[in-house]
Amino acid sequence: MSVDAGQDTALGNSPDNARTSLDTAAARNLATTTKSAPQMQGISSRWLLKALPWVQVNAGTYRVNRRLSYAVGDGRVTFVKTGSHVRVIPQELGEIAALRSFGDEEALTALADRFVQREFAPGDVLAQAGEPAHTVYLIAHGKVEKLSEGSYGEQNRLGTVADGDHFGEQALLDGDSEWAYTARAVTATTALALSRQDLEQLLAQAGSLREHLAAIRLIPSQRTNRKGEADIAFASGHRGEQQLPGTFVDYEVRPREYELSVAQTVLRVHSRVADLYNEPMNQTEEQLKLTIEALRERQEHELINNPEFGLLHNAEYDQRIQPHAGPPLPDDLDELISRRRGTRFLFAHPRTIAAIGREWTRAGIYPDPVELHGHTVPAWRGVPILSCNKIPVTEARTSSIIAVRTGEDNQGVIGLNQTGLPDEYEPGLNVRFMGIDDKAVISYLVSTYFSAAVLVPDALGVLENVNVSNWR
Repeated sequence: MSVDAGQDTALGNSPDNARTSLDTAAARNLATTTKSAPQMQGISSRWLLKALPWVQVNAGTYRVNRRLSYAVGDGRVTFVKTGSHVRVIPQELGEIAALRSFGDEEALTALADRFVQREFAPGDVLAQAGEPAHTVYLIAHGKVEKLSEGSYGEQNRLGTVADGDHFGEQALLDGDSEWAYTARAVTATTALALSRQDLEQLLAQAGSLREHLAAIRLIPSQRTNRKGEADIAFASGHRGEQQLPGTFVDYEVRPREYELSVAQTVLRVHSRVADLYNEPMNQTEEQLKLTIEALRERQEHELINNPEFGLLHNAEYDQRIQPHAGPPLPDDLDELISRRRGTRFLFAHPRTIAAIGREWTRAGIYPDPVELHGHTVPAWRGVPILSCNKIPVTEARTSSIIAVRTGEDNQGVIGLNQTGLPDEYEPGLNVRFMGIDDKAVISYLVSTYFSAAVLVPDALGVLENVNVSNWR
């Protein structure tokens, strides 16, 4: 039976569009596709894990022994905010050096109640150089810069204090002291102030506080070096048989110990998948590979943000600085790397690195990049600036830049791990078979053990509150 031309055209089999070969959709039924391994968007460069030198910790705990230091009371003060009213927590006054060992909570509460809240606009002067220093200031919010006049009449910036910092504590001990610098608000600032007059009224009532401050005044200054460590006495440049001083190197009585932290997960694979679907790729291996990638990402996050050993939480307060104008200016980077000898790396969020590049372009500066592990990375003064997306960026679009000196021999920052684990899959990471349950699901325990230690305080510094959204 034949089909006429009209019917042939209606069926789409005209000579012009008739198919003369096998369709690709049908052909795929007989073909094996070429496929990629499973991909994962969450994998980052993880420069921190590559940059830190890793130290073997066989006992699971690493003890950092240091020389005895007499630097006390350099912490930050914490406040309670109710609406627009701010109050200092009485026990937090112990962060002021003169009150560090004072334990009378009733007197501390009375002292906290005498702090008066003050608001300052940008440019307002809190203290004037040369005038009587009769006020203690606690900075609840904002930034205040310290200024002094140089030898040639120029204005020198001595530093910046911000949220939780304090200054003027000499008013607690000496009613005749003078301000050695001018303190001026950089931003809108909320501060709590205690006047010398209010303090003296309280001292007339609180005998324990009066006796404590009197005893502090009588304590002779402990001889220390410029880092606050107990000094080592010696003689030099003498002649003849001069009596030489005796000395010894004192150590901290309770050195800090870092225990290895752990990141773990349980990987589950159905036995049917493991048995039947392993060509051309091993399903268990691919599952394990992606699990380890996620675990390494978590490891780097903890090294940055963990409250016990994370770098952002372990930088000493005198190693934290504030930007001069908000964005990461070249001057800010200079001050950051100059705080320590041999700064080895700078770590910043990718947005922060972009902000650094904008400031370089605006200033007409084009630093030469450096090569690191086969990659070309930006650098400042020869110090590589490495990307780390684990450094937080706040809702206010501010972030931090971390500067580190690395190495155990260099008294720097080191990573801690333990290799040679049972069922070790990678250094410091093991995969342990946990069995098969009654649903035929195979379970593997994937664990990695790690931590980080700062051997001396100036090995780690942070440039805080960097504005990463400045588009002038």
